[in-house]
Amino acid sequence: MPPFRTILSAIGVGALLWWSAPAYSADIAVDLELVLAVDISYSMDGDELKLQRDGYVSAFRHGEILAAIRSGRYRRIAVIYVEWAGASLQFVRVPWQLIDSDEAAEFFAARLEHQPLQNASRTSISGALDYAAGLFAGNGFSGTRRIIDISGDGANNSGLAVEGARDRAVARGITINGLPLMLRPVYLSGFADAVELNDYYRDCVIGGFGSFLITVEKISQITLAIRQKLILEMVGRPPRVILATHRKWHPKADCLIGEKLSFDDP
Repeated sequence: MPPFRTILSAIGVGALLWWSAPAYSADIAVDLELVLAVDISYSMDGDELKLQRDGYVSAFRHGEILAAIRSGRYRRIAVIYVEWAGASLQFVRVPWQLIDSDEAAEFFAARLEHQPLQNASRTSISGALDYAAGLFAGNGFSGTRRIIDISGDGANNSGLAVEGARDRAVARGITINGLPLMLRPVYLSGFADAVELNDYYRDCVIGGFGSFLITVEKISQITLAIRQKLILEMVGRPPRVILATHRKWHPKADCLIGEKLSFDDP
Protein backbone atom coordinates (compact mmCIF):
# COMPACT_ATOMS: atom_id res chain seq x y z
CA MET A 1 0.00 0.00 0.00
CA PRO A 2 1.48 3.42 -0.96
CA PRO A 3 1.91 5.98 1.84
CA PHE A 4 -1.29 7.69 0.74
CA ARG A 5 -4.03 6.83 -1.70
CA THR A 6 -4.87 8.86 -4.76
CA ILE A 7 -8.38 8.74 -6.12
CA LEU A 8 -9.36 9.82 -9.60
CA SER A 9 -12.99 10.71 -10.13
CA ALA A 10 -14.95 8.79 -12.72
CA ILE A 11 -14.51 11.04 -15.70
CA GLY A 12 -14.23 9.82 -19.28
CA VAL A 13 -10.86 9.94 -20.94
CA GLY A 14 -10.77 12.09 -24.04
CA ALA A 15 -9.48 15.32 -25.42
CA LEU A 16 -8.61 17.95 -22.85
CA LEU A 17 -11.56 20.31 -22.96
CA TRP A 18 -10.57 22.75 -20.28
CA TRP A 19 -13.15 25.42 -19.43
CA SER A 20 -11.81 28.89 -20.06
CA ALA A 21 -13.10 31.99 -18.27
CA PRO A 22 -14.04 34.97 -20.45
CA ALA A 23 -11.17 37.41 -20.70
CA TYR A 24 -11.60 41.06 -19.84
CA SER A 25 -9.18 43.74 -20.95
CA ALA A 26 -7.90 44.32 -17.43
CA ASP A 27 -7.53 40.65 -16.55
CA ILE A 28 -4.14 38.98 -16.42
CA ALA A 29 -4.01 35.69 -18.32
CA VAL A 30 -2.80 32.82 -16.15
CA ASP A 31 -2.62 29.06 -16.48
CA LEU A 32 -4.58 28.46 -13.29
CA GLU A 33 -6.81 30.31 -10.83
CA LEU A 34 -6.57 28.32 -7.61
CA VAL A 35 -8.57 28.66 -4.39
CA LEU A 36 -6.96 26.85 -1.46
CA ALA A 37 -9.82 26.16 0.97
CA VAL A 38 -8.51 24.76 4.26
CA ASP A 39 -10.51 23.27 7.14
CA ILE A 40 -9.99 24.86 10.58
CA SER A 41 -12.92 23.27 12.43
CA TYR A 42 -12.52 22.28 16.08
CA SER A 43 -11.89 18.65 15.09
CA MET A 44 -8.45 19.82 13.97
CA ASP A 45 -6.13 20.18 16.96
CA GLY A 46 -3.36 22.78 17.24
CA ASP A 47 -0.60 20.48 15.98
CA GLU A 48 -2.65 19.46 12.96
CA LEU A 49 -3.50 23.07 12.14
CA LYS A 50 0.15 24.05 12.27
CA LEU A 51 1.35 21.10 10.20
CA GLN A 52 -1.33 21.76 7.60
CA ARG A 53 -0.40 25.44 7.39
CA ASP A 54 3.32 24.64 7.31
CA GLY A 55 2.66 22.19 4.48
CA TYR A 56 1.32 24.95 2.25
CA VAL A 57 4.04 27.39 3.28
CA SER A 58 6.81 24.92 2.50
CA ALA A 59 5.16 23.90 -0.78
CA PHE A 60 5.40 27.41 -2.21
CA ARG A 61 9.08 27.44 -1.31
CA HIS A 62 9.80 24.11 -2.98
CA GLY A 63 11.59 23.85 -6.31
CA GLU A 64 9.12 21.31 -7.71
CA ILE A 65 6.23 23.71 -7.18
CA LEU A 66 8.10 26.55 -8.87
CA ALA A 67 8.91 24.27 -11.82
CA ALA A 68 5.24 23.25 -12.07
CA ILE A 69 4.17 26.90 -12.20
CA ARG A 70 6.61 27.52 -15.05
CA SER A 71 5.38 24.48 -17.01
CA GLY A 72 2.26 26.21 -18.34
CA ARG A 73 1.71 28.38 -21.38
CA TYR A 74 1.77 31.62 -19.40
CA ARG A 75 4.24 30.42 -16.75
CA ARG A 76 2.15 31.99 -13.99
CA ILE A 77 -0.82 31.23 -11.76
CA ALA A 78 -3.11 33.12 -9.37
CA VAL A 79 -3.75 31.79 -5.85
CA ILE A 80 -5.89 32.73 -2.84
CA TYR A 81 -5.77 31.02 0.58
CA VAL A 82 -9.02 30.67 2.56
CA GLU A 83 -9.74 28.94 5.86
CA TRP A 84 -13.24 27.72 6.69
CA ALA A 85 -15.39 26.05 9.32
CA GLY A 86 -19.15 26.66 9.77
CA ALA A 87 -21.60 27.82 7.11
CA SER A 88 -20.77 31.52 7.47
CA LEU A 89 -17.20 31.14 8.73
CA GLN A 90 -14.72 31.71 5.91
CA PHE A 91 -11.54 33.73 6.34
CA VAL A 92 -9.24 34.96 3.57
CA ARG A 93 -5.71 34.63 4.95
CA VAL A 94 -3.89 35.59 1.75
CA PRO A 95 -5.89 37.39 -0.98
CA TRP A 96 -5.52 36.72 -4.69
CA GLN A 97 -1.89 36.94 -5.71
CA LEU A 98 -0.11 36.46 -9.00
CA ILE A 99 2.75 33.97 -8.73
CA ASP A 100 5.09 34.32 -11.68
CA SER A 101 8.53 34.12 -10.07
CA ASP A 102 10.48 32.68 -7.16
CA GLU A 103 10.14 36.02 -5.40
CA ALA A 104 6.35 36.06 -5.78
CA ALA A 105 6.09 32.51 -4.46
CA GLU A 106 8.23 33.42 -1.45
CA PHE A 107 6.09 36.50 -0.81
CA PHE A 108 2.95 34.33 -0.80
CA ALA A 109 4.57 31.81 1.56
CA ALA A 110 5.80 34.52 3.92
CA ARG A 111 2.39 36.21 4.07
CA LEU A 112 0.72 32.89 4.87
CA GLU A 113 3.37 31.92 7.41
CA HIS A 114 2.67 34.99 9.52
CA GLN A 115 -1.12 34.65 9.63
CA PRO A 116 -2.63 33.67 13.00
CA LEU A 117 -3.77 30.10 13.60
CA GLN A 118 -7.29 29.62 14.88
CA ASN A 119 -10.16 27.15 15.10
CA ALA A 120 -13.85 27.75 14.51
CA SER A 121 -17.01 25.75 15.05
CA ARG A 122 -18.82 23.30 12.77
CA THR A 123 -17.90 21.86 9.36
CA SER A 124 -19.62 23.32 6.32
CA ILE A 125 -18.02 22.02 3.16
CA SER A 126 -21.01 23.41 1.27
CA GLY A 127 -20.44 26.87 2.71
CA ALA A 128 -16.76 26.69 1.81
CA LEU A 129 -17.52 25.61 -1.77
CA ASP A 130 -20.17 28.28 -2.37
CA TYR A 131 -17.88 30.95 -0.90
CA ALA A 132 -14.86 29.76 -2.90
CA ALA A 133 -16.85 29.60 -6.15
CA GLY A 134 -17.75 33.26 -5.73
CA LEU A 135 -14.12 34.34 -5.41
CA PHE A 136 -13.31 33.97 -9.11
CA ALA A 137 -15.58 36.74 -10.39
CA GLY A 138 -13.80 40.06 -10.74
CA ASN A 139 -10.52 38.81 -9.28
CA GLY A 140 -8.43 40.40 -12.04
CA PHE A 141 -7.31 37.12 -13.61
CA SER A 142 -8.37 35.03 -16.58
CA GLY A 143 -7.33 31.42 -16.07
CA THR A 144 -7.24 28.55 -18.50
CA ARG A 145 -8.46 26.46 -15.55
CA ARG A 146 -10.23 27.28 -12.30
CA ILE A 147 -9.86 24.96 -9.32
CA ILE A 148 -11.10 24.83 -5.74
CA ASP A 149 -8.73 22.72 -3.66
CA ILE A 150 -10.54 21.75 -0.45
CA SER A 151 -9.13 19.92 2.57
CA GLY A 152 -10.97 18.61 5.63
CA ASP A 153 -11.21 15.89 8.24
CA GLY A 154 -14.97 15.39 8.40
CA ALA A 155 -18.26 15.40 6.55
CA ASN A 156 -20.53 18.38 6.00
CA ASN A 157 -22.61 19.02 9.14
CA SER A 158 -23.67 22.65 8.73
CA GLY A 159 -25.32 24.80 6.09
CA LEU A 160 -26.70 23.60 2.77
CA ALA A 161 -26.30 20.11 1.34
CA VAL A 162 -22.81 19.48 0.00
CA GLU A 163 -23.91 17.89 -3.29
CA GLY A 164 -25.78 21.03 -4.30
CA ALA A 165 -22.76 23.23 -3.59
CA ARG A 166 -20.52 20.91 -5.58
CA ASP A 167 -22.91 20.89 -8.52
CA ARG A 168 -23.27 24.68 -8.51
CA ALA A 169 -19.50 25.10 -8.72
CA VAL A 170 -19.08 22.47 -11.43
CA ALA A 171 -21.86 24.10 -13.47
CA ARG A 172 -19.71 27.26 -13.51
CA GLY A 173 -16.78 25.36 -15.04
CA ILE A 174 -14.89 24.97 -11.76
CA THR A 175 -13.06 21.78 -10.82
CA ILE A 176 -13.05 20.69 -7.17
CA ASN A 177 -10.17 18.59 -5.85
CA GLY A 178 -9.96 17.18 -2.34
CA LEU A 179 -7.52 16.44 0.45
CA PRO A 180 -9.43 14.34 3.00
CA LEU A 181 -7.45 14.10 6.22
CA MET A 182 -8.02 10.62 7.63
CA LEU A 183 -5.72 11.01 10.61
CA ARG A 184 -7.96 9.06 12.96
CA PRO A 185 -9.81 5.76 12.33
CA VAL A 186 -13.20 7.46 11.91
CA TYR A 187 -15.97 5.92 9.84
CA LEU A 188 -19.10 7.76 8.78
CA SER A 189 -21.42 5.03 9.98
CA GLY A 190 -24.58 4.40 11.91
CA PHE A 191 -27.26 4.70 9.27
CA ALA A 192 -25.97 2.43 6.52
CA ASP A 193 -22.78 0.61 5.60
CA ALA A 194 -19.67 2.22 7.05
CA VAL A 195 -18.19 4.79 4.68
CA GLU A 196 -14.67 6.14 4.86
CA LEU A 197 -14.01 9.85 4.47
CA ASN A 198 -12.21 9.31 1.17
CA ASP A 199 -15.36 7.63 -0.21
CA TYR A 200 -17.42 10.58 1.00
CA TYR A 201 -15.11 13.10 -0.67
CA ARG A 202 -15.12 11.12 -3.90
CA ASP A 203 -18.90 10.73 -4.08
CA CYS A 204 -20.05 14.01 -2.52
CA VAL A 205 -17.35 16.69 -2.67
CA ILE A 206 -15.01 16.55 -5.66
CA GLY A 207 -16.23 17.16 -9.18
CA GLY A 208 -15.54 18.68 -12.57
CA PHE A 209 -13.19 17.70 -15.34
CA GLY A 210 -10.05 15.96 -14.10
CA SER A 211 -11.04 16.14 -10.43
CA PHE A 212 -9.11 13.98 -8.00
CA LEU A 213 -8.31 13.58 -4.35
CA ILE A 214 -5.31 12.58 -2.32
CA THR A 215 -5.93 10.93 1.03
CA VAL A 216 -3.72 11.63 4.04
CA GLU A 217 -3.72 8.80 6.58
CA LYS A 218 -0.79 9.83 8.78
CA ILE A 219 0.15 13.26 10.01
CA SER A 220 3.66 12.74 8.64
CA GLN A 221 2.18 12.59 5.11
CA ILE A 222 0.58 16.04 5.09
CA THR A 223 3.50 18.02 3.67
CA LEU A 224 4.23 15.62 0.83
CA ALA A 225 0.53 15.16 0.00
CA ILE A 226 -0.03 18.92 -0.22
CA ARG A 227 2.97 19.35 -2.50
CA GLN A 228 1.96 16.46 -4.76
CA LYS A 229 -1.59 17.76 -5.03
CA LEU A 230 -0.48 21.28 -5.91
CA ILE A 231 1.93 20.02 -8.56
CA LEU A 232 -0.80 17.95 -10.22
CA GLU A 233 -3.11 20.97 -10.26
CA MET A 234 -0.47 23.32 -11.61
CA VAL A 235 0.67 21.10 -14.45
CA GLY A 236 -2.93 20.26 -15.36
CA ARG A 237 -2.62 16.49 -15.31
CA PRO A 238 -4.78 14.32 -13.03
CA PRO A 239 -2.87 11.53 -11.25
CA ARG A 240 -2.43 8.25 -13.06
CA VAL A 241 -2.91 6.07 -9.99
CA ILE A 242 -6.52 4.95 -9.57
CA LEU A 243 -7.16 3.25 -6.24
CA ALA A 244 -10.53 4.07 -4.76
CA THR A 245 -10.58 2.14 -1.49
CA HIS A 246 -9.50 -0.98 0.35
CA ARG A 247 -12.63 -2.63 -0.98
CA LYS A 248 -13.21 -3.66 -4.58
CA TRP A 249 -16.80 -2.45 -4.40
CA HIS A 250 -18.56 -0.07 -2.11
CA PRO A 251 -21.94 1.64 -1.93
CA LYS A 252 -22.22 5.30 -2.85
CA ALA A 253 -21.57 7.41 0.22
CA ASP A 254 -24.58 9.02 1.89
CA CYS A 255 -23.92 12.70 1.25
CA LEU A 256 -26.10 13.67 4.23
CA ILE A 257 -24.29 11.39 6.68
CA GLY A 258 -22.51 14.32 8.33
CA GLU A 259 -25.81 16.04 9.08
CA LYS A 260 -27.27 12.80 10.44
CA LEU A 261 -24.33 12.16 12.73
CA SER A 262 -23.46 15.69 13.77
CA PHE A 263 -25.97 16.49 16.50
CA ASP A 264 -23.97 18.89 18.70
CA ASP A 265 -20.50 17.82 17.57
CA PRO A 266 -18.09 20.53 16.29
